[in-house]
Formats: sequence, structure tokens, C-alpha cells
Amino acid sequence: MDIPRPTSALHPGSPPELTPTEQEVLEEYERLADNMKKLASLLDTLASNPTVEILDGLRELERKTSLVFTLLKASVYSIVLQQEMGWGGGGDQQQQQHQEGDHYDDDDDDDDK
Repeated sequence: MDIPRPTSALHPGSPPELTPTEQEVLEEYERLADNMKKLASLLDTLASNPTVEILDGLRELERKTSLVFTLLKASVYSIVLQQEMGWGGGGDQQQQQHQEGDHYDDDDDDDDK
């Protein structure tokens, strides 16, 4: 929906005159565009030259992540070891039967009576 705007009386071929509100909006858009350009320039600078604080933070994060991974592996190993020790005493055959889902039952021979 185009709203007809009056052309300038002084310059008949020039763009239409703007209301004060329209002028304020255009000025605000211009400030916004300038701020966006500044922000883009600053982000480009930061991306190309990481600061010492960012690098130190990333190094510390890497160390903590490595520590958590090591602790997780140790916990899993400990659980597996405890399970194997709980099955222990019966040798490899009993452990293999347990892993396959077959449970050794001494009373199976008595079912024929």
C-alpha cells in the first residue's frame, strides 16, 4: 500500500520530504548500521587475534576435560573389575555362561525324578 508523498516544492524532481518521525526512524537506522559495522569490525579483530584470557581459559578447559575423561575411564574400569570379581571363583566357563545369559543351575539334574 503506497502512500503518496508530496514532492519538495523547491525541487520538483527530488525525493519527497519526510515527516519528523520518518526522519528520526531513518537516523536511528543509520546509527544502527554504523554500530553494526563497528561490531563486525571488532568481532573480526577478536576472531583473528584471540586474547590471552581466551587462550588461557581454553587451556584450562582442556585440562579439566582431560581430567574428567580420565576419571570416567577409571570409574568404568573399576565397575567392570568389581563385576568380574563378583563373578570370580567359577573360572572362565561360569563367566562366559553369565555373559551369554545362561545361568548354571545345580538343580537341573533333579528335574527328571
